[in-house]
Amino acid sequence: MFLLRAGLAASLASTALAIVNQTSCNGRTYVYEELAGYGTVPSNARDEFGDTLNFGSALALDRSQWKKLSNGSYTGVLWGLPDRGWNTQGTLNFQPRVHKFDILFTPSPEATVENPSAKNLFFTYKETIRFYGPDGTPCTGLDGDATGHLSYPGFPDLPVSTYEGDGFGGPGPGGKRIPVDSEGIVLNDDGSFWISDEYGPYVYRFDASGRMITAIRPPNAIIPMRNGTESFSADSPAYYEGDNPEVIIPSDGPSGRNNNHGFEGLTVSGDGKNLYVLLQAATNQEGGLESQTERYTRLLKYDITIPSKPRYAREFVVPLPLYVDPTAKPSKNPKVAAQSELFHIQNGQFFVLARDGGFGHGQDESLSNYRQIDIFDINSATDIKGNTYDCANCSVASVKGVLKPGITPATYCPFIDMNLNSQLNRFGAHNGGDQDANLLNEKWESIGIVPVDGLIGDDDEWFVFSLSDNDFITQDGYMNGGAFPYSDESGFNLDNQALVFKIKLPDHSRPFDRD
Repeated sequence: MFLLRAGLAASLASTALAIVNQTSCNGRTYVYEELAGYGTVPSNARDEFGDTLNFGSALALDRSQWKKLSNGSYTGVLWGLPDRGWNTQGTLNFQPRVHKFDILFTPSPEATVENPSAKNLFFTYKETIRFYGPDGTPCTGLDGDATGHLSYPGFPDLPVSTYEGDGFGGPGPGGKRIPVDSEGIVLNDDGSFWISDEYGPYVYRFDASGRMITAIRPPNAIIPMRNGTESFSADSPAYYEGDNPEVIIPSDGPSGRNNNHGFEGLTVSGDGKNLYVLLQAATNQEGGLESQTERYTRLLKYDITIPSKPRYAREFVVPLPLYVDPTAKPSKNPKVAAQSELFHIQNGQFFVLARDGGFGHGQDESLSNYRQIDIFDINSATDIKGNTYDCANCSVASVKGVLKPGITPATYCPFIDMNLNSQLNRFGAHNGGDQDANLLNEKWESIGIVPVDGLIGDDDEWFVFSLSDNDFITQDGYMNGGAFPYSDESGFNLDNQALVFKIKLPDHSRPFDRD
């Protein structure tokens, strides 16, 4: 077992370049050169349907649209994914969706702590695509039912959410919809999207108009169970239930994904043939019920050569990092840094965004102690796919989070420390300190990369984009096509925030190589 502490990415020096950190993972060297950009979108921005604009749960950069201009700036297209809508006071009948932005990025290499740069990443909102079920019924951000499912020809049984009225506390006919808490996105060449879901957890494919056309149900070991039956509720009552929410017993089921710990990470291989999905932390039977024991999570690989018929191919165990929470008792430390995003690099190596929780803008404590984009390598990891570990009662670790003998997990390597004020301050942003607009938000949940040369990255230099999820927290919010105004009880306005890191990948990585 290893313990990773804040400040791990200490400043190093190179004769050719001042760098922030250098990491070797299974013989391959990665260099974090600098924080290159920072941008925000106001918390009260709204989309074309009149709803509050959040887009930080995942991102997809359209690499065909990424261009370097003659003046050194870059333009591109970014798809940003919100999750289930404003839900800090209960879930709502928010229709899941994805937003499209044009972006303009102008690097500021001369920025220093003493002479910080202004924001240099700008977003221009273009359009929104909302998600619908196979029959054209809108999907929903409401929590799933404790029991039951929906059935469609050619699909596995899907979770269901039954709602009253309009699903926002107003009058209406009620109904049943597929609950989707969107957390990961892959953009396909045909305009369709793979979306990973926290509720199921499932993976869905939506066409360019937003209609569901494929669904992946994971192995039974990951399906949540309560009282001897499948139960997709995350015990997240509806907002309109007020002080009398439906009681889910038990709140935490004994097996399967933990509440709100579904498929946070989703990525695709450079050739577009393999989809990878990563559970946020361990399943409940494998230690997922406690923040100290939820370390050993599952990575699944699907062959999507035929997108309409994804094939479950391989499965691995990923050991999440540990950190010390200074607000917790020694007996409650160390804790596991659950992951929030995944990105396939090449040669069996991945970026993963792991972080603490409860620290940042709008939280009681402003100083985050672990918020990193790290690397893991599966080349020596055990393929656990099969009946031994995938059945409903199977596990790769004990309920106390002890990995079973005979399983070799992925190799985990720390890399980009997102919390370093020596870099953040160069753009006026900060970790810890005053609760102002440039304090980093708590939740960072996305990774996307594009080449510095604006072409194919032959020099191995890349920009890494990451967005924060602000949980739709604003004092000027709207849902239900603008008909449902709200003001978050926290009193905060949390802008959407974005960071851009400049890195150097191992020689000839070519993460988008299709050969």
